[in-house]
Amino acid sequence: MKQNRKFIFIVGGVMSGVGKGITTSSIGIILKARGLNVTAIKIDPYINVDAGTMNPTEHGEVFVLDDGYETDQDMGNYERFLNITLPSDNYMTTGSVYESVIHRERNLGYNGKCVEVVPHIPLEVIDRIEKASVKAESDVTLIEIGGTIGEYQNILFLEAARMMKIKYSEDVMFVMVSYLPIPSKVGEMKTKPTQYAVRTLNSAGIQPDVIVARSETFLDQKRKEKLGMFCNISERYVISAPDADNIYEIPVNFERDDLSRLILKKLNLPENKKSDMKEWYNFVENIKSSKEKIKIGMVGKYFGTGDFVLSDAYISVIEAIKHAAFKNKLKPEITWINSEIFEKDSSKLEDLRNYDGIIVPGGFGSRGIEGKIKAIQFLRENKIPFLGLCYGMQLAVIEYARNVLGLKDAHTTEIDRKTKNPIIDIMSEQKKNLEDHNFGATMRLGAYPAIVKNGTVAYNAYKKSKISERHRHRWEVNPEYVAKLEKAGLVFSGTSPDGKLMEIIELPASVHPFFVGTQFHPELTSKPIESHPLFFEFIKASKLAKNK
Repeated sequence: MKQNRKFIFIVGGVMSGVGKGITTSSIGIILKARGLNVTAIKIDPYINVDAGTMNPTEHGEVFVLDDGYETDQDMGNYERFLNITLPSDNYMTTGSVYESVIHRERNLGYNGKCVEVVPHIPLEVIDRIEKASVKAESDVTLIEIGGTIGEYQNILFLEAARMMKIKYSEDVMFVMVSYLPIPSKVGEMKTKPTQYAVRTLNSAGIQPDVIVARSETFLDQKRKEKLGMFCNISERYVISAPDADNIYEIPVNFERDDLSRLILKKLNLPENKKSDMKEWYNFVENIKSSKEKIKIGMVGKYFGTGDFVLSDAYISVIEAIKHAAFKNKLKPEITWINSEIFEKDSSKLEDLRNYDGIIVPGGFGSRGIEGKIKAIQFLRENKIPFLGLCYGMQLAVIEYARNVLGLKDAHTTEIDRKTKNPIIDIMSEQKKNLEDHNFGATMRLGAYPAIVKNGTVAYNAYKKSKISERHRHRWEVNPEYVAKLEKAGLVFSGTSPDGKLMEIIELPASVHPFFVGTQFHPELTSKPIESHPLFFEFIKASKLAKNK
């Protein structure tokens, strides 16, 4: 191990969803601004070996890394904020840890010892953390432990953190992100839930060094003093984290409380470099100064969960829209549109005219599919800017085959295995996986190269012919229909290097202001400072359409 390598564990108190991932990412930003090399690790307390089989309406988006590993959406936050590409070493679940330990035991890796939950599971966790830190050559490794303090699921990870504190002493610190409610009938911010959360963390043998206090408003001095007194922490290390208008303001708020300097002091790191967050400050100011609105609709199905809308199912798409809008000096207004409404009432398609641009994102299954196809036809025929992602691209090809080529029964074999015109078909190497019910981590996953044709809308966006983008799918455009579709006017502007797989479709700029679909997921590599070129051009075209 590198001398004096530092580790910061981020844990959650009181309730889930208070922003551990954004807190972790923001701490990474302010430490990078101090000249430190930072990496981030996510630990998920699920028996799932990876996030690939989790339902988006229950868990949120599945974020795919360059190396093809399917992870939690927080890995996306880390990559976006820190502007880095993370490997699979930086993600683990309870299932993957147990799987490794059992595999090692089966191969006599423990030399005949009795393998126990403690210490062998925590030791495997520690080993993974250390390896990820070494691989990243990091000065500081951030480790977010999923779940909430007091849950049974994450206790072994807390034990690993406690053991690391013993092993590395002053090189390890703990940040607890906790929620301070303001009951409407009481009208006063309450610290007691956080006090109990800290005591629960103490019972796991861990004392937080920093409390990030999440609430609707800023903490007053009295609450800081109260948390300091009853949580055995200096009030200076209680950081106020009020609700922000956008997540990108959070690093700025942290620096307002001098958090980076406090962390350097706690970890005995030298303050030999002044914090340089100029680029980030300029980005945040650009957000605030963007006043002109752009209305973007997202036609999909992963929006309903009970009586609530789950935007987390498409969080990378949402953030990519924001990045592109801010770069275009626009303020995005994003509306979720359930595609099933178009299946029940075609007249509702007219409502799509109220938007400056429409995205049909990825997904699986048959629910709402005909509504999406109807929406795409309406967007194509009425020249409304359209961006189709993965399944959205495939449905655009089906729509074109049905309504331009005249193949009315054109479909994807994902939905109709017996269709006479399988415009979208399963990849040959995937057929056995489906027959064997082998679904986890068996899709086309991760970064693959593609060639973009000169003179196309896509080339105008990328400004280069060789690109690399991340995938997550099984079905592809059937090559048997490519020539017919091209003859009918559809342009396949991006393909795999061997020309067999269709990566990007579009209509020429002379025919439509912006009609582009991608087999890959461009949203996965969009960054706040570096908007993805396809999203940028989509928003740019939407702005032009709005002004016309």
